[in-house]
Amino acid sequence: MDLPLNALRAFEVAARHLNFTRAAEELHLSPTAVSQHVKNLEQRLGVALFRRVPRGLALTDEGLALLPTLAEAFARITASLDGFSRGRASRPREVLSVGAVGTFAVGWLLPNLREFQLAHPVIDLRIFTNNNRVDLAGEGLDYALRFGDGLWHGIEALPLMRAPLAPLCAPEMAQRLRAPRDLGREALLRSYRADEWTGWFAAAGVSPPIVRGVVFDSSLAMAEAAAQGAGVALLPSAMFVRDLRSGRLVRPFAIELDAGGYWLTRLKSRRASAAMRAFRDWLIGRCAHG
Repeated sequence: MDLPLNALRAFEVAARHLNFTRAAEELHLSPTAVSQHVKNLEQRLGVALFRRVPRGLALTDEGLALLPTLAEAFARITASLDGFSRGRASRPREVLSVGAVGTFAVGWLLPNLREFQLAHPVIDLRIFTNNNRVDLAGEGLDYALRFGDGLWHGIEALPLMRAPLAPLCAPEMAQRLRAPRDLGREALLRSYRADEWTGWFAAAGVSPPIVRGVVFDSSLAMAEAAAQGAGVALLPSAMFVRDLRSGRLVRPFAIELDAGGYWLTRLKSRRASAAMRAFRDWLIGRCAHG
C-alpha cells in the first residue's frame, strides 16, 4: 500500500502528543492541516486511528498498533541523517526500544540510567512504561522488563532480581500496627494479582481477613495511595527505597512474600542487535552488583 509520508509523520507526531495543536507546533503546520493529514491516512487505511475525548485525543487499538512501528522508523531515519550531518555516517545511533513495568522503571532503572547513557552514547534508548501487560511484537519493542515468574510463551526471559512483597503504609497508620493480625482493621490495597495478600498472611501464620481495599493496576499508584493514608499496600519494597528513606512510607513488618521477580524479556524469534546485547550485558551486570 502506497501511503503519503506526510500523513504518516503527522499521525506519529499527533500520537506522541495526543494533541493536534502541539503536533502542529512541532511540524510547523496548522492544526487543521495536521488533522487533515490524519483524516486522509484514516481514509486510506479504512480504520480510525484516534478517538476524540474531552481532554484531547486517545489512540484506538489500530492507532496503538501502528505507532511503535512508525516511531521506530522515523527515529532510525533521524539517527541516520544526524550521522551524516555530523560526519559520523559510519557509526549511526541505534534505536533501542524497551518496555518497562512502571515500578521497576521508577524504582531502579531511572536512578541507574545515566550510567548506561555515559557508557553507550550512540544508543538512542526509548523507554515505554506499562502496568506489566505488554505485547513485545505488537508494540515493536526490543526488550520488556517485567515482573513475574519468567514463564511467558515464546519469550526468552533472563532473571534480574527477586522482588519480595512487604506491607508498606503511611507512618501514621504504621503506629496502629503492632502485629500482622492488626492489618485486618485496615484497608488492604490490592493489585490485579488477587492472591497476594492471602499468600502474605499465610507467610505470617495468620488467617487472612476479608480483603476489601481498592484494586489498582499500577503499583506506583497503589504506593501513592498508601503514602496518602488510603490503606496498606503489598509492594516490592526494594523499588520504594527513596520513599522508605524519606519516611513517606513505612514497612511495619519484616515478613515478605516471594511472589516473583523482575526479568529482562525478548521474543525468541528476535535476533539480538548490538544495542540489545549492550543493554542486556549492562543491565544484568548492574543488577548483579546491586
